[in-house]
Amino acid sequence: MLKIRTVRHGSPEYWSTIDLRRRILRIPLGLDFDPDELEKEVRDLHVAAFSLAQLVACLVLTPIDADQIKMRQVAVEEGRQGKGIGTELVLFSERLARDRGYSRMILSARDTAIPFYERLKYNVEGEPFEEVTIPHRLMAKNL
Repeated sequence: MLKIRTVRHGSPEYWSTIDLRRRILRIPLGLDFDPDELEKEVRDLHVAAFSLAQLVACLVLTPIDADQIKMRQVAVEEGRQGKGIGTELVLFSERLARDRGYSRMILSARDTAIPFYERLKYNVEGEPFEEVTIPHRLMAKNL
């Protein structure tokens, strides 16, 4: 059974999400986190999915303004991808954002992730751009 909840910045669970994000999103690109970057995450919402108390997925929600929040750093353990965990994580995050008064979720999607977000009713906006050395597209959804 999957349990999804927020975790506190700086907690042991937070550092587990950093490890997962590093392994899934950064190391394959030859990148790592800058300590200053992680320090700035103190104002973000950190969402984590656990299966039998083991972290299997996570994402970060960064407030943009009173109406918009940005979903970023979505990571699912390799052996767990394609099993609906990412979908559950995103839907939980949308409810969390809506409950906190946000009306719009935005994200920067890697080209390979665009079909996943389109299935969840996100729309591509604007032109392609490069982020963390690879092509991305801005996507958005009204909550």
